[in-house]
Amino acid sequence: MAARTVSVRTFAAVGAVAVLVAGLGACASASDDKDPEHRSFALQGRTLTVDSDDSALEIVASDDHTSGKVEVTRWFSGSVAVGTDPEVTWKMDDDRLVLRMHCSGVVADCAARHRIEVPRGIAVQVKEGDGSVRARGFRDALNIRTGDGSVHVTDSTGPLQLRTGDGSVRAEVSSRRVNAHTEDGSVRLELGTVPDLVESRTGDGSVTITLPRATYKVSTETGDGGVDVSVPRDDTSGHVVSARTGDGKVTVRTAN
Repeated sequence: MAARTVSVRTFAAVGAVAVLVAGLGACASASDDKDPEHRSFALQGRTLTVDSDDSALEIVASDDHTSGKVEVTRWFSGSVAVGTDPEVTWKMDDDRLVLRMHCSGVVADCAARHRIEVPRGIAVQVKEGDGSVRARGFRDALNIRTGDGSVHVTDSTGPLQLRTGDGSVRAEVSSRRVNAHTEDGSVRLELGTVPDLVESRTGDGSVTITLPRATYKVSTETGDGGVDVSVPRDDTSGHVVSARTGDGKVTVRTAN
């Protein structure tokens, strides 16, 4: 009787694993979502706040978009083998776009990617809990904060404030004021116009700042790493550059 009990239990366990594997094979992968969801939200003011808990974000400013409208496209890029479908919410509340997603089940691996398109002339503030943020095309102020994820900004001229707890910060822009800060990751800034102020700091990682040819007031600091400053320096210059890292190399150089 004992042998029979073991056999029955073994068979049941094998059956459960087979069902689970079959379920995994039937689940969608990141490339399977060919039918993303899309919504349009009304924007009353001149500043949009994006509040996301766990999503990859792409934020684009363009002259092609209607004034007072924010267009959002969402791709589901995960899978749920056993359990309910992801619980997803998105809403606009007082010019605050709130994006939330919750997955549950025995086996769950779910994520989302959002593309947010805004008209020119809108300042944007981003508060991301866990996910990367990419942004481009901004002439107005852009403030990005993420707890865990990289930040990358391109093709922008407005003032930037970029901060992440864990991830790299990159910017290829023509902004006159840039503030970039990460606790753990590299900072890489390429400026296409002579800035008034660049402040960059990382707790652990290298800092590289590439600038147009001009004379700068430069201050650097590193706890453990080399310093290479090749731009012309003048402590009376109105173009101020600050580069600091706790552990890593600091490079401030002129663009070729």
